[in-house]
Amino acid sequence: MKRSVLAALTIFLLFANITFFVSVPVKSEDQDLEFIIRSSVTFSNNGTSIWNLTEEDQSIGLFMNNTWQTVYLTNYSHPIKEIIDEEGNQMAVLQFSESKIRPNETLSYNVTYGILSKPRPPLNVSEEASGNLNEISPGLREKYCRAEGSWLVNDSKLQALAQSIAKNETNVLTIVKKFVEWINENVDYVVHDVPLYPDETYEKREGDCDDQAILLITLCRIYGIPAYLQIGCIYMPTKTKELSTYWEDHLTIVKKKIGWHGWAMVYVPPWGWLPVDLTYLWDGISEDTLNSIKKAAVTSQYVIQYMNFSKTDYVASSIEERGFFLENGFYIYEEDEMIQDMQGGLGEEEWLQLVLVATAIIVVVVVVVGFSVYILTRRRAVTPVNSPHKN
Repeated sequence: MKRSVLAALTIFLLFANITFFVSVPVKSEDQDLEFIIRSSVTFSNNGTSIWNLTEEDQSIGLFMNNTWQTVYLTNYSHPIKEIIDEEGNQMAVLQFSESKIRPNETLSYNVTYGILSKPRPPLNVSEEASGNLNEISPGLREKYCRAEGSWLVNDSKLQALAQSIAKNETNVLTIVKKFVEWINENVDYVVHDVPLYPDETYEKREGDCDDQAILLITLCRIYGIPAYLQIGCIYMPTKTKELSTYWEDHLTIVKKKIGWHGWAMVYVPPWGWLPVDLTYLWDGISEDTLNSIKKAAVTSQYVIQYMNFSKTDYVASSIEERGFFLENGFYIYEEDEMIQDMQGGLGEEEWLQLVLVATAIIVVVVVVVGFSVYILTRRRAVTPVNSPHKN
């Protein structure tokens, strides 16, 4: 995949340093919810060479639209030149005034998304109702079980691991459950500067959300179960502002009420594609391993799906991206904010401002009316209507 798209994916997943039971709002299952996401990016050239921007450097991701959500661009600082497709993900190419950044220069852009998140039905799955491996079509296996990208399906150690965990099981959901249990019990949550290959996660016994998801996807593919990676964002109202730096301070990320997250999408008959989340759930895996599906973060309206990745080797490209910035003295500053639209078009900040203004007006009116009543009463007390001194 082209460098800028991989950079975006790497940056988003570096956001994803969230684990179990982070403070989240109560889920709503009976009405649509509206959100606004504002994103601003600044490229800085602190090196000595010219940064020649490619078309992909000027691209922004467009969230997916499906039965769970509708996302649209409401504002963008530069005109849109065209819409391109990267592995099924829609990207908008912005038209910058110049296609290069000279030494000691910066370039910035910003975009705003409007989001309608719809009620999501519960995922009621059980091992008894699950289909078997022979119910998965050859076409799906051909497309989603390949040894390509970051999925090291032909790695002998990972093959042996998959076999030792699943053994001769044929029930698809039972196999997935066994893989989830092994990863949950043996892999610690640790954030890295760049994503890990599945063999590295296995050897190190550590990794963050996407690292663990990639390991699960690889084990599933080895066993003939279609799987791919999906990423998205989570509304986190208690996180007012959080600043993080990566890549030896060449990458700075500011998050406001937002977190980014990655999970696996796995094909399980008869239900089809199901999310399998290893690191961010509404209820823990220890209570029920199948909570990784039934209580996966994306089952909440507060999680918005962003992109799918089924064949890209973004691990290698992410390492290359990091080196590109370090070697050339290039920097990225990105700030993302997510707010809930509470009043049909007014965001949280706008609504708060409206409440404050309304409160101030009420206070002023009360003071003025009270003072006027006081003056009128005092005048009447001093000069009665029937006073003998009145002319």
